[in-house]
Amino acid sequence: MQTFSTPQTVLQNVFGYQQFRQGQQEVIDAVLAGRDCLVIMTTGGGKSLCYQVPALCLEGITLVISPLISLMKDQVDQLLTNGIEAAYLNSTQTQEEQQAVEQKALSGQLKLLYLSPEKVMTQGFFRLVSYCKVSFIAVDEAHCVSQWGHDFRPEYTLLGNLRKTFPNIPLMALTATADPTTRADILHHLRLNDPHTYLGSFDRPNIRYTVQEKFKPMEQLAKFINAQKGKSGIVYCNSRKKVEEITEKLSARHISVMGYHAGMSVQQRETVQNAFQRDNVQVVVATIAFGMGINKSNVRFVVHFDLPRSIESYYQETGRAGRDDLPSEAVMFYDPADYAWLQKILLEEPESEQRDIKQHKLQAIGAFAESQTCRRLVLLNYFGESRQAPCKNCDICLDPPKKYDGLLDAQKVMSVIYRTGQTFGIHHVVAVLRGMNNVSIRQHQHDSLSVYGIGKEQSREYWISVIRQLIHLGLVRQNIAHHSALQLTEEARPVLRGEVALELAMPRLTFSATAFSQKQASVRYDKDLFARLRFLRKQIADKENIPPYVVFNDATLEEMAQFTPTTRAEILDINGVGERKLERFGQAFMQLIEQHLEARK
Repeated sequence: MQTFSTPQTVLQNVFGYQQFRQGQQEVIDAVLAGRDCLVIMTTGGGKSLCYQVPALCLEGITLVISPLISLMKDQVDQLLTNGIEAAYLNSTQTQEEQQAVEQKALSGQLKLLYLSPEKVMTQGFFRLVSYCKVSFIAVDEAHCVSQWGHDFRPEYTLLGNLRKTFPNIPLMALTATADPTTRADILHHLRLNDPHTYLGSFDRPNIRYTVQEKFKPMEQLAKFINAQKGKSGIVYCNSRKKVEEITEKLSARHISVMGYHAGMSVQQRETVQNAFQRDNVQVVVATIAFGMGINKSNVRFVVHFDLPRSIESYYQETGRAGRDDLPSEAVMFYDPADYAWLQKILLEEPESEQRDIKQHKLQAIGAFAESQTCRRLVLLNYFGESRQAPCKNCDICLDPPKKYDGLLDAQKVMSVIYRTGQTFGIHHVVAVLRGMNNVSIRQHQHDSLSVYGIGKEQSREYWISVIRQLIHLGLVRQNIAHHSALQLTEEARPVLRGEVALELAMPRLTFSATAFSQKQASVRYDKDLFARLRFLRKQIADKENIPPYVVFNDATLEEMAQFTPTTRAEILDINGVGERKLERFGQAFMQLIEQHLEARK
């Protein structure tokens, strides 16, 4: 089994990259010096190389523990494509398959072995590894060890037993999302000994964050996806039923889409996952069960159709876009009613410390969605990364809300709430404002009120936006216990009497995609050649029965389309082209580039 002399050799010859990303080199050097490590590195920041590179420099086998079964398979496929002997052990395999992997590990054929935490906790595991030369252990998704993390798994706390079994072997804990409290828990539970700690930036500058008010969500979603022109994306929502409804409606609009949720069989879920990874379907609509550990590098957008339950979940899910560092979008459709619903469900749980933690996290994501300041600053400051300069790549920065004198609008809304008895929700109040003629209004004789129709000059969406702002400002509250009825607070009195000024943000009823298209336009490469390279990649991937991005990712193809390499030396200078991939795929890509250049003469 080949062991490489230096990390730089591994990086260039195996993975085809010219230089390490920020933080990778120092972490790898610490492992090779025999130190434990805690690595907090953003999704797409290159966490995998932090353990894969030292694994190839050390004698013996490296164990990688991860709860993400899809990620195991994905990473093993990529390592095998790069000529590295790797395998995994988890519950999806038959006994015969597991025995074959164990035999490889015992005979010293494997450099990396991926395991689920459940597998690690068995007696059979400890018996197996006692006969293997284990040189290094990496624990991925380490935030699962902490009750303060957003994805606490009690079985993860038992992984601290690894330190007893392997007292002198370097142990690395990795995660993309961990606040200071979670980080302290990781150190404690995994018993890391004086670890080298790398805390990278949480910023993903290539992702543009946008929050849109939810007015006509299906129309908003379909319009957004159509504007992506066939690029890959994920749409997250909070229930299985909604997954099925949205999938059906998008399909009826001729969008290439499949649904994914925990109620489907393992085989059905695998079919969807494979179709998405192999670019056979454009969009997957899913509950949060989908995407954990999917290493697909060319996801160009992530849409949250519903409000996530925490900033950590939101950050991790949006982080599945743009893993190749190319411009990508994270769009959230927000309706305060979604927040109220999640809050109601939470309050039905028995009182506990865990419920208090969930409530704190829900309030934080609600504040993010309602923020009138730079989205990126809200995210970064939440994770303790202090920044003041706005990012210029979110909806608030690119299209700042215009302010106007909103006193009269506020008085109109409050008058309707008061005159209708403070017992009706947003939609009824808006209907009275606009002078609508529906059953509920006639039944309650609200068409005879003096305030009936006083806001008929504005749209339904306009008034919903105004009401939401009054809620955010604490002038109106939604009473969850009474069917989200709108009620005036004490602070509303001086506004209703006109004793104070009130500035509101002009309701934002349209979505601007200008900034993203400008950013896209600034990337200079031959678009026609890029399209032909993608088509070739898909043909090769189908023939080899692997996902297209395992051949080469989009960033590598863009570089090819920009620098048009036609010799071995030139193509090895392209990021993502290593010796093994050059042997397997290089000739076909160089030939296509040569033909393209010839045709342009």
